[in-house]
Amino acid sequence: MSLKFYNTLTKKIEDFSPINPLEVSIYSCGPTVYDFAHIGNLRSYVFADILHRTLEFAGYKVNHVVNITDVGHLTSDADSGEDKMMKGLKREGLPVTIEGMRQLAEKFENLFKDDLKALNIKLANTFPRASEHIHEQIELIKKLEQKGITYETSDGIYFDTSKDPHYGALGGLTDTGEARTRVNDTDEKKNNRDFALWKFNGELGWDSPWDTGFPGWHIECSAMSQKYLGETFDIHTGGIDHIPVHHNNEIAQSTCATGKPLAHFWMHNEFVTVESGKMAKSEGNFITLNTLKEHDIHPLAYRYWLLTAHYRSPITFSYEAVEAAQHALERLVYALSEYKKDGDGVIIVEWMDGFEKVLFDDLNTPQAIAYLHAIENSNQSNADKYRTIIEIDKVLGLNLEKLSEDIQDIPNEIKALAEKRSALREEKQWEASDKIRTDIETKGFHIKDSGNNHVIWRPLASLI
Repeated sequence: MSLKFYNTLTKKIEDFSPINPLEVSIYSCGPTVYDFAHIGNLRSYVFADILHRTLEFAGYKVNHVVNITDVGHLTSDADSGEDKMMKGLKREGLPVTIEGMRQLAEKFENLFKDDLKALNIKLANTFPRASEHIHEQIELIKKLEQKGITYETSDGIYFDTSKDPHYGALGGLTDTGEARTRVNDTDEKKNNRDFALWKFNGELGWDSPWDTGFPGWHIECSAMSQKYLGETFDIHTGGIDHIPVHHNNEIAQSTCATGKPLAHFWMHNEFVTVESGKMAKSEGNFITLNTLKEHDIHPLAYRYWLLTAHYRSPITFSYEAVEAAQHALERLVYALSEYKKDGDGVIIVEWMDGFEKVLFDDLNTPQAIAYLHAIENSNQSNADKYRTIIEIDKVLGLNLEKLSEDIQDIPNEIKALAEKRSALREEKQWEASDKIRTDIETKGFHIKDSGNNHVIWRPLASLI
């Protein structure tokens, strides 16, 4: 069965075939590590993880690169505004030095990776940092300069978009389109769409053939993707907000430098929205994974909730929606913990075939989630259901096997209370047994009676 993905570049679903028949190369735009990632940012990495796992499920080896932007990301796509790393230095009270920037970046890069691990996201093969690839970025700018595609202003080196007749093809930009809103606060740009390759900065920066400064945000992705994946690779991922500016700029500078396409497939996920609109740090309406934990929401419940929507569909966040997802996930995990008691089973081939069909059709995770619950409610043996669901979860990444074990990890104190309660129930001391049940639940555990027996398990919130 062939894989089919929606390609933003061609605006249609296409059969996927990698450059190397055995290995798929993926580049994902990573975080600017000046602050916490919010849960909207994290959707991009859950989406890329599903893509990564699906490709492995299809039999490919995956070489995945996620960059770390630790320099050069201005607050405006128009190459104006405060540098985000500078903003972070001031907020954290760190010195405005390269060392201060390194400390800031290290802190938030580690926190970002903690979020990835909490969401059970496979870590990329490589996390290259922009600050450690200044030489590669300068060399790429020099190559563009030699081709006559750059020009210098008083504040930096710019890419001349008029020299690229295909500029804006990814997002369908035109001279009268979105690019015209990106007006710099200097009159020195030749075209509104032109973008910075190198920004001069005497306060903080690196030496270059032009002047001390730092690279533009866009050039880092072109330089690092070429270094680790080659001049042309298979798939580039990111959020839809990257399409109009960042990804069009990546394509322009890369193709003009090499004469080759940067990536064959461009795949983009939609936003996580709130009632007020897009979730964003600039809007002050963002929520972090730690915020969810403070509301007793397990990170994997958030992952489950994201998978109930297709990656190309926006999804509106509310605590009620994610809590409902957590309850659904918790019921599934509890069912699995019971299925496992029936011993070894076999994978149900027809269910796996159906799962593969929906997954290979542009990563249809809502249908994949539906398959999990269809299997749960089927008449198959418990052992076979367990084995099949765990196999499917290798792609969905909900860590169901571990969760189903963890909810059964009950302290001896709670087990003793449950046994005492059972004895009271046998003696028909209902009031006393109900009091112990309340005590068990107050301590964060569930108990369910089945005849003269009982089952105790931990809610997902207790596993955070």
